[in-house]
Amino acid sequence: MSDKLALYLDLIRWDRPAGWLLLLWPSLSALWVAAGGWPGWHLLAVFVLGTILMRSAGCCVNDVADRDFDRHVKRTAQRPVTSGRVSVKEALLLGAVLALLAFGLVLTTTAAAVAWSFPALAVALVYPYAKRVVSMPQAVLGVAFSFGIPMAYAAVQDQVPWQAWALLVANLFWVLAYDTEYAMVDRDDDLRIGMKTSAITLGRWDVLGVTAFYLLHLVLWGGLLWPVAGGPWFGLALVLALVQVTWHFTMIRGRTREGCFRAFRLNHWLGFTLFAGLALELTLR
Repeated sequence: MSDKLALYLDLIRWDRPAGWLLLLWPSLSALWVAAGGWPGWHLLAVFVLGTILMRSAGCCVNDVADRDFDRHVKRTAQRPVTSGRVSVKEALLLGAVLALLAFGLVLTTTAAAVAWSFPALAVALVYPYAKRVVSMPQAVLGVAFSFGIPMAYAAVQDQVPWQAWALLVANLFWVLAYDTEYAMVDRDDDLRIGMKTSAITLGRWDVLGVTAFYLLHLVLWGGLLWPVAGGPWFGLALVLALVQVTWHFTMIRGRTREGCFRAFRLNHWLGFTLFAGLALELTLR
């Protein structure tokens, strides 16, 4: 049993929290904006736990969808489903249980949040298969990883205003930036097996593209939120985020696997920086 539990924890990337942190920070930012400050312990718990559960469920579905591709990539060849240590049925059952637990959390919020949870789930399920047909599947991932933003508005206000969708688009550019860094790690393997990624589509413009995505994210995120949260804390957060973008450029410009993977893994600090500045600005007013 302990060996099986260890495999399940490996399947959901329990020891690699960077993935769910990338989902968490923009969702919490939207939660604070929608609430005009501190959203309360209930909603905070719902979104933290829900984010962890849905990211874990997504890992299960992704590994099942990619099992025939992952065995040809050095970094992913030993994943539990790909290596056969966890069956497809087990992985899908675990993913379903985790998704149901997350849905149970949503049921404690509002009718609008419950309604929007279904398209959020649909996008999450579509993404693993988008890599076969879409030249930049990272854009689909961007929608999936940004859906916590309209969900936050729905949970607080029982509606999803235009601002939520605009912030989703702004956050999509951040996802494009960090997941292209991630795709740069596996570009050689992906070319060999016929996988479609933004790193392959951008080609020699990959570093420039990643940098442009980061800058578009900061301009849109800052521009949309400054009218409601403009001030010294949020301004400082934007400056520090820009410093991190410069740092990321230095890590990926050589296009080494190590540099690109390190840049990807450190992205959650950029999200935390923007959230911290926003939360301080709104909470301390």
